[in-house]
Amino acid sequence: MHAPTESWQNAPRVHTAMTADLEKRILIWLAQRTPAAIGPDHLTALGLASQLLAGAAYAVSGRDPRALWLASLFLCLNWLGDSLDGTLARARNQQRPRYGFYVDHIVDTFGTLALLGGLAVSGYVHVAIAAGMLAGYYVLAIESYLATYTLGRFHLSHGWFGPTELRLLLIAANAALFVHPSPKLFDVGGAVGIAGMAVMAIVAAARHTAALYREETLR
Repeated sequence: MHAPTESWQNAPRVHTAMTADLEKRILIWLAQRTPAAIGPDHLTALGLASQLLAGAAYAVSGRDPRALWLASLFLCLNWLGDSLDGTLARARNQQRPRYGFYVDHIVDTFGTLALLGGLAVSGYVHVAIAAGMLAGYYVLAIESYLATYTLGRFHLSHGWFGPTELRLLLIAANAALFVHPSPKLFDVGGAVGIAGMAVMAIVAAARHTAALYREETLR
């Protein structure tokens, strides 16, 4: 009923984001110094818990803006857990490709829902904008998973932007909102983000459709 691990083709990772090279060096450095008692699953759990807590901090921040700093802290911990788990598994030659791919992305699915749900509850962003950002994220995620299956390449980023860049933008917005409260900051940023994700999804879908058409031309 299940494909054996030996038949699984681990798709090459395509990462072209602005911080990709620096991030890779940092993650390898951290993986080499991670205590043996800490495994990839521990880091995956840290990533999920941190994203859930970031969502909770955003939900509270509407009543207490100091919670924005907590949200930023949890976003940093989310980066650590979400980014280091796979690097650690590869560094220790403990890869479980199917398990890792599935768990990593189902965790991201629920974690992003909690994060944007917390933002919507906070009052700093209109519910429709938060819903649009969530929909945009899911569309890009689905496109990436389909491309991984059909083209054999796993795109970790779209152009210069990836998950790390999005976290950095959120952290910068948190600081700006705390120092200079503006009810429209997240709405404007979210609207720009929705438009950007829409463009990325359309461009990626067109490019990948054309590539598949060329590879499977009828004769």
